[in-house]
Amino acid sequence: MNNRLKTLLLFVLDSGIVLLSVFLSFRLVSEGLVNNIHELTSTALLSLVVYYFFAYFFNLYWREWEYASVYEVLTVVKCVLATVVVSTTIGIFFFDAIVSWQFVVVLFLVLVSAIGGVRLSMRILRNYFVDNIAYENAKPTLIVGAGAAGTLLVRQMLLHPKMKMVPIAFVDDDPEKQHKDIYGVRIMGTTQDIERVVERMGISKVVIAMPSLPVKKLNAIYDIARATGAECVILPNIDDVMTGKLHVQQLRHVDIEDLLGREPIELDRTVIEKQLRGKRVLVTGAGGSIGSEICRQIATVRPTELIILGHGENSIYLLNNELLEKYSQHFKITPVIADVQDRDRIFEIMEKYRPDVVYHAAAHKHVPLMEGNPREAVKNNILGTRNVAEAASAAKVKAFVMISTDKAVNPPNIMGATKRLCEMIVQDMGAKSQDTKFVAVRFGNVLGSRGSVIPLFKKQIEQGGPVTVTHPDIVRYFMTIPEAAQLVIQAGALARGGEIFVLDMGKPVKIVDLAKNLIRLSGYNEDDIEIKYTGLRPGEKMYEELLNEGEVHPKQIFPKIHIGIADNSKIDQVYNFIDHFEEYSDQQLHDELIDIANKKKQK
Repeated sequence: MNNRLKTLLLFVLDSGIVLLSVFLSFRLVSEGLVNNIHELTSTALLSLVVYYFFAYFFNLYWREWEYASVYEVLTVVKCVLATVVVSTTIGIFFFDAIVSWQFVVVLFLVLVSAIGGVRLSMRILRNYFVDNIAYENAKPTLIVGAGAAGTLLVRQMLLHPKMKMVPIAFVDDDPEKQHKDIYGVRIMGTTQDIERVVERMGISKVVIAMPSLPVKKLNAIYDIARATGAECVILPNIDDVMTGKLHVQQLRHVDIEDLLGREPIELDRTVIEKQLRGKRVLVTGAGGSIGSEICRQIATVRPTELIILGHGENSIYLLNNELLEKYSQHFKITPVIADVQDRDRIFEIMEKYRPDVVYHAAAHKHVPLMEGNPREAVKNNILGTRNVAEAASAAKVKAFVMISTDKAVNPPNIMGATKRLCEMIVQDMGAKSQDTKFVAVRFGNVLGSRGSVIPLFKKQIEQGGPVTVTHPDIVRYFMTIPEAAQLVIQAGALARGGEIFVLDMGKPVKIVDLAKNLIRLSGYNEDDIEIKYTGLRPGEKMYEELLNEGEVHPKQIFPKIHIGIADNSKIDQVYNFIDHFEEYSDQQLHDELIDIANKKKQK
């Protein structure tokens, strides 16, 4: 019902209530029939006019009565009291009306009951009909802390069913509060009773509404709540809520999108579905953060078969179970355990399954770790990529998409250099292959992926800090895991052969700003959680680039996607390096890799 219709309905109901209440009140306090109907009618009309005035003054027609509380009821009482007193006074002094005190009292009570009852019934109807529908699939919630924060939270839950949380019970360590009700929600024990209450009441979500506690105590309660298996979140600081910095409705886990600094990018699923629906698709590195998300995205467009290839047994097992649970009736899911460094095995797999599209996500990606293990980086990233690419070409795969990184641009480190050489191999394969379109996809850091800063920062915040940042001025480009997966899949659909696709990732983000935002969104401030600077790690740059100068194609091939015009003149050096890298010392290997990967020699 729209606001105008509700206002009109209340206006009509109030008019009838006031007129009838005058006659009813007179009848209740008199012993006979009305002797002067004209006088009583005049009194009723006078009362109605005065009521209209005070109803406007007290704003009775422009309130959300579906959310009425004690304050709204008191407003009705004030309006009715003013109406009765003023109308009676006017009647006595100007119209010589004969009014008894019993009539005045009864009229006041009848009006309060009727006018207030109509409005409270709107809330009752909402609670029992509208909200019951809205609460479908809402999570039974336990609130830890029955103070100001917890009380405010329960009120917000009751007023905003779209929060999808139903307050079931409180726990609080104050013995004076035990077994009391707040907004109809019972306090059922202390923080030590969390496990018992969760099990007994079927709780699926626990909200800790005690943000003023010391961090260690808060973490101890969080650990108790999390041990129950229920979803657990912490309410933001009540001071921030009351001053408007945060709203209680914002209570939730920290969403990765909150840290992105821009709107998440949505790509064209129509083109993707056209390429993949009904096709056989193979993903290497399928157990990793990006590889597994690529598999999930591909699964939604219903291929004929999805081959999930990885070296880690457990990660492939978990992903296989996840996909089988959702999609086993729609297409075939084939888990394969293999190492991309095993050339014969990769050729055997490619020949056996003969996929239409290959997404190559298998790689070592940790910059400081690869600085200390350069040969493993070469074997897994460079040799592994060549093995998968050449096997795909031999099996006449239609499209091969390799995941690269912004660290491949002017790389001072082993990881970035190996990925740049991988790009060169893919470009060369794209130029030579008659049957397979080879492309690479270059993007920045992925928020939330394994080994990225977000899981580390979250763990450090849970432990009470400090949050470690290498340098106050270090910046990075960021994207979400779904964005990265969609870009990779989109690139396969746009491939013509030999391109390096680059996502327009907006402006780079300071890592320290990312840390501060995560601390704030976790319900803390910088006084609670210290930020500590640790210095740049081996191989780390102050900033990353997505393209070298002169590499950017003037037009976007697709909204938010550029084609990089990357130089591939050193491809002979790449293959010579592959043939002889085992002969190099670690230092020679490092120097040769950096030299090949850069346009200009790194200092």
